[in-house]
Amino acid sequence: MKNYKSISLADQVFEKLENDIIQGVYPRGELLTELKLVEQLGVSRTPIREALRRLEQERLIEDTGKGSRVLGITMEDLEDIMNIRQRIEGLAAYYATVNLTPDGLKELTHIVDLQEFYFSKRDKEHLRQVDDAFHDMICELSKRSVISDTLVPLMRKTRRYRRIAIDNWDRTTDTTKQHKAIFQAIASGDAKLAEELTTKHIIHAKEHMIGGND
Repeated sequence: MKNYKSISLADQVFEKLENDIIQGVYPRGELLTELKLVEQLGVSRTPIREALRRLEQERLIEDTGKGSRVLGITMEDLEDIMNIRQRIEGLAAYYATVNLTPDGLKELTHIVDLQEFYFSKRDKEHLRQVDDAFHDMICELSKRSVISDTLVPLMRKTRRYRRIAIDNWDRTTDTTKQHKAIFQAIASGDAKLAEELTTKHIIHAKEHMIGGND
């Protein structure tokens, strides 16, 4: 934490704590205090206080008067999140197709090429990163701020479960094929097909996450 630029320190503290809570570094029920986090992260109370406020708004923690209790993501939360993604993410793909620019296509192509490269190398860590990038890029390419602002925080909250899925190679194989099909639909300008394929992709992800309790 000590290398972080002070101008965005609160944001970076928030992102680290959010990620650690989602990944289970801080389990549900653990009590976080400003003093404890100051010692762990090596930053002052001000950015930590701001990060805790934002985490409470995201309902990842709750104030107890003696500190902040970690709520994390429950299976009920996950089901709700995936139901929302199922209904909205296809729309993001639809608008990403409609609003696609040459530069946008180039960026998405690069992500898909990277995914195929890391898949061929069975490089799970980079595949996790590229999986995140693929979904984030579709939101960005949609150029619909409400859709993006809704989806991006929800996708961050499912990151732990999405990454666990990559450890299942059969699931990773399916995901790679589904991403390629979505990309081809977007690249060819078929917005309805992109929407349909993306919705099916999220349904499959939901079944894997919740059905297997992963």
